[in-house]
Amino acid sequence: MSKVNIKPLADRVLVEAAAAEEKTASGIIIPDTAKEKPQKGKVIAVGNGKKDEPLTVKTGDEVLYGKYAGTEITVDGKEYLIMRESDIFAIV
Repeated sequence: MSKVNIKPLADRVLVEAAAAEEKTASGIIIPDTAKEKPQKGKVIAVGNGKKDEPLTVKTGDEVLYGKYAGTEITVDGKEYLIMRESDIFAIV
């Protein structure tokens, strides 16, 4: 698991997106220009939650999130997404 010196605030979480699919199920190789943005990732860091709403996800959880969820950030050359917990649909 990645170690990052970022502490999300309130109900925000830091997610490392899973790698985009390289091949289709039938074995066709997908070029970089046609790869879809992944909608699955691993939670790297979590905030403290809101006063009345503790966070449901925890560090290390695999999660599914919306296609356009979060804000992309780069830390030490690695890309992450920072998003509100409400942008996460499910824990896998």
